[in-house]
Amino acid sequence: MHVRIPTLFSRREFMAIAGATTCMAKNAFSDAPKNEPGWIDAHVHVWTPDIKTYPLDKAFKIEDVQPQIFTPVELLAHATPAGVARVVLIQMSFYKFDNRYMLDVIAQHPGVFSGVGIVDHKSGDLASNMKQLAKKGVRGFRIHAHGDEAAKWVNDDGMARLWKTAGEENLAVCPLINPTDLPHVDALCKKFPDTRVVVDHFARIGISGEIVPDQLEQLCELARFPNVYVKTSAFYALGKKQAPYTDLLPMIRRLVEAFTPQRLMWASDCPYQVQEKHTYADSIALIRDRADFLSQEDKLAILRGTAEKVFFS
Repeated sequence: MHVRIPTLFSRREFMAIAGATTCMAKNAFSDAPKNEPGWIDAHVHVWTPDIKTYPLDKAFKIEDVQPQIFTPVELLAHATPAGVARVVLIQMSFYKFDNRYMLDVIAQHPGVFSGVGIVDHKSGDLASNMKQLAKKGVRGFRIHAHGDEAAKWVNDDGMARLWKTAGEENLAVCPLINPTDLPHVDALCKKFPDTRVVVDHFARIGISGEIVPDQLEQLCELARFPNVYVKTSAFYALGKKQAPYTDLLPMIRRLVEAFTPQRLMWASDCPYQVQEKHTYADSIALIRDRADFLSQEDKLAILRGTAEKVFFS
C-alpha cells in the first residue's frame, strides 16, 4: 500500500517543536541573557519524497536522492535538541532552478526559515527572477563551480548581472567552490565590492584530508573585502572527517583572526552532517563547547548573530 508522506508539517506540530526549541535555546549558555532566541543553522538542505508535486530535475533519478526523505520534520528532530530555532535553507540541486519546495517551507513558517536559491545566471529575466524570489524569503543565491567554470565567471555577462543585482538588492552571493577557485572569487569581489558574499564550507579547504596553509591564507585574503563572510560548516567532510572535529579548530581560529566572529557563521550542512557516524550535536558542539579561544560573545556571533544579519534582516 502506498502511503503519501506529507511534504510539510502542520502548524500545531511546528509550534510544539518550536516551543521546545526556544526553551532549550535559553539554556544553551548558563549565563546567557534571558529570552535570547535560539541558534541559527545557516546551511541545511531539505527535500520531499513527493516527486509528483515537486519533480526532480532531469539530471537526477529517484535513486540519486539519499536519504530518501529529509523534510523540516526530520531536520528539527536533530536541530531542536541543539537549541536551533531558525534555519537557512539552501536550494537542493535535485530541483535545480525550481525553488518551489524551499519557498513553500519558508511560506508556511514565516520568520523561521530563510532561503538561498539557485537561478539560471544566463537567463534573460535573471534580475526580475532574483527580485521575485527575494520577495518570498530568499536572501541569497548559490553559485556552484563545476570543473573549471569558476575561471570563466569573472568575464561572464550573466554572472556579472547576478552579482550586480545581488549588490543592489542587498542579497548574498554564496559560492560553493574548491580552494583552487578562490582567486576567481577574489577577482569578482574586486569587481563588485558592494555585493555581500558568503563562502560555503571554508571553500572546502581540508576536503582532501589536509588543511593546506597556503589555501587557508588565500581564503583569509578575502577578509580585506568587508562584505565577505565564511561559513564554518560541513565538519564531517573536512580534515580528519571524524568527530569531535577538533583538528579543524586551528583553521577556525585563523579565520576568526582574519574575519572576526562577526563575519563567520556556523552551519551543519544537514542532512549530510547526520549520516553514518556523524551527529548534529557534534557539529554545533565544536563551536559552542570546544573552541576555547572563543568568548561567549564570539560564540553568540558565530552561532546566531552573523547569520541573523545576513539572512534574516
